[in-house]
Amino acid sequence: MKVLHLIGGKESAGSKNHLLPLLERFDKQNVYLCVFERGEIYDEAKQLGIKVFWLRQNTRYDATALFRLKAIISGQRIDILHTHGARANVYGFLLKPFIRFTWMTTVHSDPRLDFIGRGLKGQLFTRMNVHVLKKADHLFAISGRFKNILESLGVSSQKITVIYNGISFKNEDENFAPLHRGDIGLSDEDFVLLTVARLHPIKGHMYLLKALRKVVDVRPHLSVKWLIIGDGLLKQRLADEARRRGLGERVILLGHQKHAQPFYELADVMVLPSLSESFPLVILEAAKARVPVIATDVGGVGDLIIDRRYGWLVPPKDAEALYQAIVEAVALKEQGILKQRGSRLAERVGQNFSLEHLVERINKTYLLFGGRAEPHTGR
Repeated sequence: MKVLHLIGGKESAGSKNHLLPLLERFDKQNVYLCVFERGEIYDEAKQLGIKVFWLRQNTRYDATALFRLKAIISGQRIDILHTHGARANVYGFLLKPFIRFTWMTTVHSDPRLDFIGRGLKGQLFTRMNVHVLKKADHLFAISGRFKNILESLGVSSQKITVIYNGISFKNEDENFAPLHRGDIGLSDEDFVLLTVARLHPIKGHMYLLKALRKVVDVRPHLSVKWLIIGDGLLKQRLADEARRRGLGERVILLGHQKHAQPFYELADVMVLPSLSESFPLVILEAAKARVPVIATDVGGVGDLIIDRRYGWLVPPKDAEALYQAIVEAVALKEQGILKQRGSRLAERVGQNFSLEHLVERINKTYLLFGGRAEPHTGR
């Protein structure tokens, strides 16, 4: 059975960090990757020895890539096309009537919110994306909550498999240069918050900015700093708003980092204030570094942080709840017991959300549902 994964190619965080470790553990003779545009995913996949096809799409609306994808599926005798993201889903939908394969897709985010903030065009794209998803042969939902959302949109529960993201706790191939607080202008006395997320309204950065302002107002002598890793359309607005609120020196925008893991070692707490998530890898990465987590109760986050022993779960769009959680974390650090929450989370993640378990679940689903495709012409 041959599987082709299709993704945009410019992703630099969540989807990429989900997909590449996954592909690395599958049989490279039968599981391939295809991208519309060349970016980090293409280059890193090549380095890992994964066979990669590049569709060389000139623009997002260059339909000639559809014919190149069709030729790849036929030429490589692909049994399963596994898509990631709205653009890849549309291509799977368009090709399905003309060539035989089983079409599977991973739903990495709430499809109702993928195009938030893009006006009328965003509303049209959302409707199209939801319509297309319903036509897939099988869907992987990266949380039980996402399964419920898909069902509410009209997708049959029999077509959905819940798979939680996984992470390897082994340190092979992780030869990161050590990073110290002084390297980026931090001191040992600083209370350091870390957020790793693309700079997009859906990630809720503005709510954390409001919470940070209140922390500074209530504890003016506390040296609190917020490290932000990620890039995106919100970058300039976030920088301007931080300055307007008098937080310019406390908010440190680090941009995109190829390897975020060393930055977790600098943080006291990782904060994820998202309005929507699936099953965020960044929480697994924080757990791997034994860093406590404050996160909004969205997607499958509640399956990770099941109670206060493992971290803080707060409502989305609630700056006051974020503030309260940060203040509690500061108090625990002053008592010398903050790291205990990170250690408990690490133990839970290591026992329940391994990368090996993820690979096994996906492979079983391939074998169970992948046989529904009829043979390609000429076999």
